[in-house]
Amino acid sequence: MAQQTKAGMVKQKIKEWIEDGKVSPGEKIHSENELVKMFEVSRHTVRQAVGDLVHEGWLYREQGAGTFVSNRKEKLHIQPVSSTGKNIGVITTYISDYIFPSIIKGIESYLSSQGYSLTFACTDNDPEKEKQCLEAMLSRNIDGLIVEPTRSSSYNPNLHYYLEMEQNNIPYLMINQYYPQLDPPNLILNDEQGGYIATNHLIQLGHRKIIGIFKSDDIQGLNRMQGFIRAFRENNIPFFPEMIVTYTTEEKEGSYLSKVKEILESEERPTGIICYNDEIAINSLNVLRELEIKVPEELSIVGYDDSYLAEASEIKLTSITHPKMDMGIDAAKWIVSAVENGLQEREENRQKIYEPEIIIRNSTSSIQNEQLVNT
Repeated sequence: MAQQTKAGMVKQKIKEWIEDGKVSPGEKIHSENELVKMFEVSRHTVRQAVGDLVHEGWLYREQGAGTFVSNRKEKLHIQPVSSTGKNIGVITTYISDYIFPSIIKGIESYLSSQGYSLTFACTDNDPEKEKQCLEAMLSRNIDGLIVEPTRSSSYNPNLHYYLEMEQNNIPYLMINQYYPQLDPPNLILNDEQGGYIATNHLIQLGHRKIIGIFKSDDIQGLNRMQGFIRAFRENNIPFFPEMIVTYTTEEKEGSYLSKVKEILESEERPTGIICYNDEIAINSLNVLRELEIKVPEELSIVGYDDSYLAEASEIKLTSITHPKMDMGIDAAKWIVSAVENGLQEREENRQKIYEPEIIIRNSTSSIQNEQLVNT
């Protein structure tokens, strides 16, 4: 309880800095080490406070650069745009956290250089919010739309808005995933291959009992799971019970961690974990600490997206790359060309697939001899 109170104190002080203008929008806040010394609290407390402020939209993170003050004092649903020039809409599932600031920065940097104004919105991965965002975009007479789909693994009730855009000759591009019913132009990562590379990495290190944690309500999660399964098949390694743990958007902070803990406490404890993304890997690391399981000596873990979180902990995560900034720039280039060149661009360049790579850090290692004997 005391730790929570300290985190609340740190949060409140940083909010006061922002409200009093001591740090301006776009300005970098103190580093983690500086905040630890300044407030005389633990690193965990600082991370908790800053993480909460990021989720609430007060701050945003840039990989390798630090944490910055957001250009809004609260998380806005729709960010207003200028009334001059052509207007591009950008809808993502989230705006101010994880890899999304880098994607958006890439989009914004190119569109701004071309004289385009932007309308930003986020859905929080909620179809009803996506509906509201699409209605707001269309009411603003956007010239084009870049969108990250919401819950792409199931039927989306908002498809008619995209069909309406097609009828009105408004180009749109989907990033990270797409609605297969529409067969839209898209920029995606080869997530099946990413899941395969992550899993094969552990298999080549001698691991056989590996669990995978995957998000089940978007196509990215299902594709990464497919790559996970392919690695076992190609290496002729049998599955063991409960090796796949799934979760949905609502369960992001809930039941899957209890399931992982249950598996880790079993007699048939795995020696490796493949995670849907780096955020899930960090959450899993917390469970491993609680159970006093050493990483990577007793268990290896792999993240995905190579986000800032991969190097945020004392254990640096092995992770699969995501193009982030490049995807944002490429998306902006595509939409500008589609707006200015019409249907030809949309028909000739319907898809770009980025090939992932693995960045190896110290969260993975060869399986220990005694573990290998027990398998």
